[in-house]
Amino acid sequence: MKSLRIMLSVAVLSLSAMAFAQSDAHRHAAPSDAPKSDAQKSFDQLKALAGTWHASITTDPPVKEMGDGKMGDVSLRVTSRGNALVHEMGEAGKPEDPTKYDHPVTMFYLDNDRLILTHYCDAGNRPRMAARVPPDGKTLEFDFLDVAGNTQYGHMEHAVFTFIDANHHTEDWTFKLKGDKLMHAHLDLERVKQQTASAR
Repeated sequence: MKSLRIMLSVAVLSLSAMAFAQSDAHRHAAPSDAPKSDAQKSFDQLKALAGTWHASITTDPPVKEMGDGKMGDVSLRVTSRGNALVHEMGEAGKPEDPTKYDHPVTMFYLDNDRLILTHYCDAGNRPRMAARVPPDGKTLEFDFLDVAGNTQYGHMEHAVFTFIDANHHTEDWTFKLKGDKLMHAHLDLERVKQQTASAR
């Protein structure tokens, strides 16, 4: 009889815990019909760029190693259950060895009502920028907030994404050099088409 009472007590406690967990999850779940914030809409637009891209790169002032139509590779990947977007740049034709070649990584995420990016720069620092609400839905501009790490070689200062269509977009990145001189890199990107299984 005693063991039956213990089993019943455990069962009641288990059911109570499950009911509480379901109630708590329901309370914190966002209604599906709730209007999205401007930051969420902008983040969704960025996440639609997930995939692999080839980029033609030009710089101002010209930098032989980076610009003049040189090709680069960019990948964008949604991660963390949709809460983050990873943007990685690589040098086309170079081995995938980020210890020897440029391979900056940028993370995009929502911070309450702001869309934020943190750029993990090859210069050894981490600038953060916040998105402005796009007036036309075709451009998304990020303004400098702050930077952590060594800035002796400069840091990324500004970024603009321009949405052309599902397979084309541009990115403009501005780097602040020593003495507050600015270097601008323009990337013209085309989505890499994925081969279907039958085409392989």
